[in-house]
Amino acid sequence: MIGVERLAAPPVRKKEILRYASARAGNPQAEALMEECLAALLPDLRYQVCFLRLPVLRQGKEIVFGGQAVVSKTLSAALTGCEEFLLFAATVGVAPDRLIAQSGAVAPSKALFYQAIGAERIEALCDAFAANYNKAMQTENKRLLPRISPGYGDLSLSLQKTIFAMLDCPRKIGLTLNDSLMMSPSKSVTALAGIAPGKAAAFRGDTCLKCGFPDCAYRTED
Repeated sequence: MIGVERLAAPPVRKKEILRYASARAGNPQAEALMEECLAALLPDLRYQVCFLRLPVLRQGKEIVFGGQAVVSKTLSAALTGCEEFLLFAATVGVAPDRLIAQSGAVAPSKALFYQAIGAERIEALCDAFAANYNKAMQTENKRLLPRISPGYGDLSLSLQKTIFAMLDCPRKIGLTLNDSLMMSPSKSVTALAGIAPGKAAAFRGDTCLKCGFPDCAYRTED
């Protein structure tokens, strides 16, 4: 059965917003603009997630996903040692898209910060949801591994179609997918995370620890 949750707003990580906006902390103008954009955007955000807990089905070296055999080293590595996985879709709603569109031509610096805030908010939502789920699984002596998304590594972006069908995203959280595999609202994420035996001492839900690009401009700070 597909679960649906609406979460409280996670704490805002202002350093992350500045990093997404390629702005330096301690810059009064940048920080003032960030605060202005936060005040305009935060009240209209909606933190929604739909999810399924599913068994890992293997066909030789391939993973059977949504009825199809998926050839992906990334997926296989993410589910190593797992008999189950968590599949979810998350969105913070249409407010970022609306304000980005309104500001794009007349105030591009604001549009940049709306983009950055939206990016930080959806990542914060995914981290909060995964952390909560991980905590709930500790009674089963299980833990949630770092999440991956279609388009990460060799995991095909076309898997989005299968995920949307499995989670019924349009009806559950108002999240749609067009023919170009772009999601609307844009500040949304689909992901899966392996469920492994044992409790995690400290949960890290992001994929940056496994990424092969340590100099990425969007790498999460430790």
